[in-house]
Amino acid sequence: MLQKMEIKPSQRSPRKVGVVESDLRDKTRKVVVKFSVKHPKYGKYMRRRTVLHVHDEENRSKKGDQVEIAQCRRTSKTKSWVVVRVLVPATGSASVGAGSEPTA
Repeated sequence: MLQKMEIKPSQRSPRKVGVVESDLRDKTRKVVVKFSVKHPKYGKYMRRRTVLHVHDEENRSKKGDQVEIAQCRRTSKTKSWVVVRVLVPATGSASVGAGSEPTA
């Protein structure tokens, strides 16, 4: 008797925007959140990234999608974030090579 695990983040929970890097596992996505940090001594802005494992109950997001994620209670050892919504779908990466081969 497996029940569907409903995870609803609160309205005040921290939210981030990132890009789905991997969608190979069921109900789990790997999301990359990019940000800039100012170097404490030299003042140059450095690009950094954080890779988060995110829960996606309905497998809505695909690789390359820009998603909004929210922090929630821990669902496994590595997952404590959940996909709230897909902001920008990936631009046809799955159909790029399909049908482009010439037939002789």
